[in-house]
Amino acid sequence: MDGFVTRGLRLSIFLYALLHFITYFFPIRIMVAIHAVIGFVMLVLAAVKLKLHRFKLPLFLVTAGVIIMVFTDGFQAGNIQSGLLQMSNIIGLLAVVPMIGWVLRQEPYIEEIIGMAHKLLDSSRKFYFGMLSFTHILSYFLLFGAIPLMYQFVSHMLKHQRGEAWENFKGTALLRAFALSTLWVISIPSFAFAVEALNASLWLTILQGFLITAAAMMLAVLFSYFEEKRYGVDLTAEIKTEIDNVLEHSSDKKEQLRKTMEFIFLFITLFGSIFLLYEILAVKLMVLIPLVIIVWSSIYFIVKRKPKNMLAEMKDYYKSGLSAQAYQFSVLTSAGIMIFSMNQSGIGRAIVGGIYSLQEVVPFFNMLYFLPFIVIILGFMGLGPLTVMVLVAGILESISLPYPPELIVLAVTSGSAISILLSPLIMPVIVLSGTNGLSALKNGIKFNYKYAIALYIMVQIYVQWMAF
Repeated sequence: MDGFVTRGLRLSIFLYALLHFITYFFPIRIMVAIHAVIGFVMLVLAAVKLKLHRFKLPLFLVTAGVIIMVFTDGFQAGNIQSGLLQMSNIIGLLAVVPMIGWVLRQEPYIEEIIGMAHKLLDSSRKFYFGMLSFTHILSYFLLFGAIPLMYQFVSHMLKHQRGEAWENFKGTALLRAFALSTLWVISIPSFAFAVEALNASLWLTILQGFLITAAAMMLAVLFSYFEEKRYGVDLTAEIKTEIDNVLEHSSDKKEQLRKTMEFIFLFITLFGSIFLLYEILAVKLMVLIPLVIIVWSSIYFIVKRKPKNMLAEMKDYYKSGLSAQAYQFSVLTSAGIMIFSMNQSGIGRAIVGGIYSLQEVVPFFNMLYFLPFIVIILGFMGLGPLTVMVLVAGILESISLPYPPELIVLAVTSGSAISILLSPLIMPVIVLSGTNGLSALKNGIKFNYKYAIALYIMVQIYVQWMAF
């Protein structure tokens, strides 16, 4: 029975991801319906395989979504279908991202890079800052797809290090780096929408957000120091041990340079292609990224004359890799049902409108203090940063607030950053949990609530100082 369920589960995941790309370019009605049915089958098989104790979050999300639909007269076949397909673009991306790891395993790129730059990574603080910076840069191109990509990269480098302390070290760096990108990175949809909707100065808003981000990164490094102390482990010693192990098997400086340059070339061709094609083609970024990864990986194996290696990787991934992501994909699919029901019901807009009415009741109420909490509350209801920004900025457009629009943007986007750090119901935390195997509550609230409070205070000090 278990073997049948596992085979059916990996087949349903494969077909669900494949149909996402097919129906994006050829939105035939019957194909879209089949796509949704396969999503439902995937949820059922995941529930059977994972058992109830591991399926609580997906079950809660589906139940909540259905209840909202029932009470708002939206419980219809078309809405259920749309909910099952709401997150198909993210599942398509996550199903393809591991192909980058196939390429990295073909040559000792990581080892050679460490050999070249080991002095820049030889302490836990330096290593943490390196993860922050690199993830932040990748977020510009991959959005939160940078999280699983960087996790694979770092885990390959620290392949002998396991345990909660290490998952805290890696997970907080990746999640904080992406969260901070919402403060200033123009390719982040929620930031771009807020700037446009509130008619803020683009360059002033970017500069302001960049300066706050730089300070917040230093704050994250400081927090990592205290978190390491709390766990009572010496991560620096372990990192040096891993680097020393890598250096023992590293080549001479000439070979290190060659492999490092080859890796840089691979990096530029992958992310440069994504960035260039996104500017040229009228294709959504979450669809474009996996397609580029597939083509890029295939070209690599052909140029390296290793097509058999690629076939072996594909076979192994289909047999074990897809079914291993059952929990992650089931959470994403069930979250899509809830998010779609929330969007259709208008609950989010009603909550935002009610909060703004408080200003009329309490004259001394400073909205800049409370704006981040609007985004955070809606984030804990399953609404992502872009959806929340559409709601909040849409209402702000019709309300005259006596503050510079750049400060309003910063206040609202800081709420986006905090909701990304904490909410177990939005994609970055869910994706990280599916990647490292820890619960969304642990990756979000437990690991980051103190940092989130400090980030809120830091942003508010700046905002209130500039406002008055």
